[in-house]
Amino acid sequence: MRVRLDYGKSGLDVDLPDRNVVRTLDYRPAQPLADPQSALSQVLDRPTGAPSLADVADGRQDACILICDITRPVPNQMILTPVLETLERAGIARDKILILVATGLHRPNLGDELVEMVGRPIVDRYRIENHYGERQDEHTWLGESPRGVPIWIDSRYARADLKIATGLIEPHLMAGFSGGRKLICPGIAGIDTIRAWHSPAFLEHPRADSGILDGNPVHEENTWIGRRAGCDFIVNVVIDSQRRPLKFVAGDMEQAFLEGCQFVRPLVTAQVPEPVDIVVTTSAGYPLDTTFYQSIKGMTAALPIVKQGGTVILAASMSEGIGSQPFQTLFQQHESPAAFIERILGDPQYFVMDQWQLEKMAAVSRRAKIKVVSDGLPSETLNRLFVQACPSVEAAVAECFQDYGPDATIAVIPKGPYVVAEVG
Repeated sequence: MRVRLDYGKSGLDVDLPDRNVVRTLDYRPAQPLADPQSALSQVLDRPTGAPSLADVADGRQDACILICDITRPVPNQMILTPVLETLERAGIARDKILILVATGLHRPNLGDELVEMVGRPIVDRYRIENHYGERQDEHTWLGESPRGVPIWIDSRYARADLKIATGLIEPHLMAGFSGGRKLICPGIAGIDTIRAWHSPAFLEHPRADSGILDGNPVHEENTWIGRRAGCDFIVNVVIDSQRRPLKFVAGDMEQAFLEGCQFVRPLVTAQVPEPVDIVVTTSAGYPLDTTFYQSIKGMTAALPIVKQGGTVILAASMSEGIGSQPFQTLFQQHESPAAFIERILGDPQYFVMDQWQLEKMAAVSRRAKIKVVSDGLPSETLNRLFVQACPSVEAAVAECFQDYGPDATIAVIPKGPYVVAEVG
């Protein structure tokens, strides 16, 4: 059978043996919004758990609007246009409106990337700035959370009279679902906040996983931090496999977010009857698969359905390389994922930025072998990243048949982390 995987901007067609493929796990069919702009206007006027955006904005002196960075395919121009128009009609001067890119600890988005993200008209007319999580002096101290996380939030947001967060609701490997509170933490949090929130105390919890909110300490903590920082209004979107809007939610940071999660959960959950020998997965194509760091999300998507001792085959473009320099040093400092885990669990003072992604990859390596297909990194580089490079998905599958025999079972997740895979 021929399967199209989300890979880079173009996709990747692969040929897999029909008799071995148990299931292709994908989004459930859903009707895209016939008139998304009208649907968005409706939720701005009649939001969940909050007055209309116009009423919320009335009398405010200035505003800070959070948007995702380029790693999330959010239809920002569609969302921002009516939001910005509403704020100006409410009396907030254009030069008093800041659009803040919630980068967390990712690199800034500048120039042509901003145009790609929000459209030329918004770039030309509004002030857009990036969050820099490592610049301590650009953050405001808001105390500690009940779990002891120090709360440092970007001062531009902390001092804003009107605080708005936009975003995309999709499965997230640690926080259950993205969107809502996540634009605040980690989106505009300082490095000390992110370090504590991403520590093993949170990430090693069994509920800190994709699609899980109840009992998930990662979700509970950044929800608390979001409330502490304040958020007057959110606008979030759910998109389909072709990135068309399926639903908009708006209003209260928690109530509207949960409404979106309840809508998206059944659409992105897919099952296999029992664990399989081989899972072919992706990191959902551009913009999420541009680095090895981000592509780890595709590996973790396979974890719930691969057999102990099985193999995860990841196809990702990695067009921008491995990831941050600190993240790269982790592979030089440790002999294996197991050695890395031993270190972070044994030494609470040890910290390297972006280590949490390797921690999640280590969970996959404890259960399965990891083979990677990519044209963005050479094989010798990939092989130093605790994975095995393969020239093609077909070649990787052939190697697996040598290990598990000709009757080995295969599951395919063409959109990787955008799907919550389950056994059931």
